[in-house]
Amino acid sequence: MEQTTYQKLGEHNLKLLVEEFYTLVQKNEVLSPLFQGGFDEIRRKQFLFLTQFLGGPSLYSAEFGHPKMRMIHLPHKITDEAKEEWLKCMQKAISILPIDEDFKIHLYAHFPHVAQHMVNS
Repeated sequence: MEQTTYQKLGEHNLKLLVEEFYTLVQKNEVLSPLFQGGFDEIRRKQFLFLTQFLGGPSLYSAEFGHPKMRMIHLPHKITDEAKEEWLKCMQKAISILPIDEDFKIHLYAHFPHVAQHMVNS
């Protein structure tokens, strides 16, 4: 049976990805104003969501119900510029992971469509 992206990536690398991603987001002039409150909880929720999104256990749904990502993001003004900055941060975060280059490309390919779906302004 084919492994999921989550299984191939592993929990440790997913945690590294989330940590690096939000370090970059916090430094980003376009993205950082979109995030309110503590980044610890944001990182935790993102880890739960990405675990599920990449084919792992349904941790996010078990705690919060269906993800409804577009609805959750509607209160925030998400522009094409913000989407592009988000994708740049994700690509940079993926680039530091100790995984092979082909898998980095495969992993990144999960995000552009979802990012576009969040644009609302």
